[in-house]
Parts: sequence; structure tokens; C-alpha cells
Amino acid sequence: MHLTDFHAPDTLAARGALELARQYQSPAITAHALRSWLWAEAFARIDGIGEVDHELLYVAAVLHDIGTVTAFDNHTVSYEHAGGHVAVALTAGAGWPVERRARALDVIVRHNWPRVDPAMDAEGYLLEVATGLDISGARPEALPEAFRREVLAVYPRGALAAEFGACVLDQAARKPDTAARRLVDGGVIEKLAENPLERLSI
Repeated sequence: MHLTDFHAPDTLAARGALELARQYQSPAITAHALRSWLWAEAFARIDGIGEVDHELLYVAAVLHDIGTVTAFDNHTVSYEHAGGHVAVALTAGAGWPVERRARALDVIVRHNWPRVDPAMDAEGYLLEVATGLDISGARPEALPEAFRREVLAVYPRGALAAEFGACVLDQAARKPDTAARRLVDGGVIEKLAENPLERLSI
């Protein structure tokens, strides 16, 4: 498994998602988004998930944290719902039908679920396990170390632990009924610091 095995979709929605991410997110958060996409694609192979909407997965991965930035933060809903609605707006402009736009919202929201059943939502499952690896350090041994090192060399973690940690603490304090509170209570700050990917990045 190599980085060159995976190619970003060359579509209006995919290009737009990356442009939004780079315009509004920090380099560390955007690198996290792109690593999450690559981990998700790799887990699809490892876990034998054959039926995957790769464009949907890419758009959802790239935009899954965009609801944390000031321009898209929403004081009444969770950051994953806010980001999901950004994806709905983007994909509407790209001509996606209503049902597929709704899937973008679902996948982004479900990445913060404790667990997603792949039989119910393959893309949601893949983004959940991918972000679980990149944030909390879950299942690193499932992917070859050489591949993990290759991805981290191209998309380094940088200040992710500090930036995302501060962000999720802020979200949890302002929106205590959302998944951010569960993440904080579940020790996400410590998990970020202890993530084995941090050691591979050195």
C-alpha cells in the first residue's frame, strides 16, 4: 500500500471542498482532513469495504471539521452538523441530487459517533475509523507502518494536537449537549498527545 495508490477525485465538488478547506482552515486542520481521507481509503481496502462512493468520502473527509472555523461555526448546533451543512451547500452548487447531498451531511455527522455500522453507512464508517486513528490513535497497527510514515511525511501533523484540542474544548464549553463534550469527557486531549502517529511524525 502506497500513497500513490489513492487519487483525489477530479470533480467540481472535490476541488471545491479542498479550496474551501485551504481558504478557511489552518494548515494543520487541512492536513488532518487529507490524512483522514487517505486513512479512510486505506481502511476500505483493509476492512474489505467494496461499495464506496469515493467522491462523497473525499468531500466529507475534507470538510468534516470546517464547522469549527469562525466563518462556519454555529452557536446552536454541533460543529459536525455545521460542517455537514457546508458540504450540503457545496454539493448543491456542484449539482448533486438532494439525496446525495443529505448523505454528505450524514457522513460528516456520523464521524463523531462512537461507532458506525459499515452495513448501514460505509462512508460514515470509514470516516469514523479514519478520524479515530488520526485524533485518538485507534487501530494504527491495521495500516502498514511504511504507509503511515509516507502519509505523515506528505501531510505532517504539525500543531494538530494543540489546535484541535483547543477547538474541541471550546466547542464542548459552548455546546455542552454535543459530541464535543463527549470527546472531551472521553479524554480526547490526552489521546491527541499520546497518539502513536505523533511518534512516527518525529
